[in-house]
Amino acid sequence: MPMHYRSIAIDGPSGAGKSTLARMLAHSLDFLYVDTGAIYRTVGLEVFRRGRDPGSAAQVVPLLETLDIDLRYEDDGIQHMLLNGEDVTQAIRRHEISRYTSQASALPEVRAFLLERQRALARTHDVIMDGRDIGTVVLPGADVKIFLTAAPEDRARRRYEELLSQGQQAEYEAVLRDVRERDARDTGRAAAPLRRAEDAQTADTTGLTLEESFQLLLDIIKEKLRL
Repeated sequence: MPMHYRSIAIDGPSGAGKSTLARMLAHSLDFLYVDTGAIYRTVGLEVFRRGRDPGSAAQVVPLLETLDIDLRYEDDGIQHMLLNGEDVTQAIRRHEISRYTSQASALPEVRAFLLERQRALARTHDVIMDGRDIGTVVLPGADVKIFLTAAPEDRARRRYEELLSQGQQAEYEAVLRDVRERDARDTGRAAAPLRRAEDAQTADTTGLTLEESFQLLLDIIKEKLRL
C-alpha cells in the first residue's frame, strides 16, 4: 500500500505572511516547505530580464521552453531557486519583480507549465505549500487548507518594513497601492483566481504579531491532523 504523505495548503493575498509562516510551520512540524511563489517569481525574473511584456502570452510562452527551473534545499533550510543553473533566490525578491510575476502567473500556459512540478513534491513528501491556488487547484485534496489574510494596510506595512530591512528604497503609499492592485489582479484573473477553498479555514492575522500568527496556524493544523 503506497504511503500517504500529508499536505497543508496555505493560500491568501500578497503580503499576508504566507511564506514566513509556512517556513516556520514546516520547521516545527518537520514538513517540506514549498514556496510556490518563489517558483513563479523565477519565471517573472526571466520575463523581466528578457524585456518581455509579462501580460502577453505571445511574448512569455516561448520563454518557457528555454527555462531550466530547479529547487534546492541547503543547510540554511531555505528553498533556493535556480534559473538555468544560477541561484536567483535573492534576485527574485526585488520589488520590481512582483509586477512581472503577477501578470505572467495569470497566463494559463505558465500555470500549467508549473502545476505538475508542484504536485510531484506532494506525492513524495509531507509538504506545506503556500500560494494563491494551492487548496483550489494545485492540491485540492490537501489534508489541511488555510486561507491566510490580513487587512491591506497591515500587509503593506509588513512588506514596506521588509523592503527597508533589505536595504531597498520604498514608500509606504506606493507599497499599499501595489498590494491593492495585486489583490485586484489575483482575484480577477481568468486562470486559477485567488479565492478561498470551500473547505478552507480562514485565519485573519490583522493586528497580530508574527508569534501570535504562527500559534494561530499551528493550532489549526494540529487540530486538523490530530497531532
